Amino acid sequence: MMSQTASSPMSKSWRQLYTAALFETDNNRLAGRIADAEKAIVARARELFAAGADTIEEDQALDDALYALRALQSCLELRASAA
Repeated sequence: MMSQTASSPMSKSWRQLYTAALFETDNNRLAGRIADAEKAIVARARELFAAGADTIEEDQALDDALYALRALQSCLELRASAA
């Protein structure tokens, strides 16, 4: 695994970042939280693909998380365009 600093978004698990995005209440921070979570999810998906292991359950969880984040991003964009 790559070396990362404690302040790097990638040093947290994708699940932590995903949860932080879902429960962020500050609209000014939400887009950043979503982006950090998406990057971590994509990185984890690449790790699993490279490992070649049978990870169907986590693969599905990653897909579901990305879907939810994209829906959240769409809601954020709709709110911004309505304001």
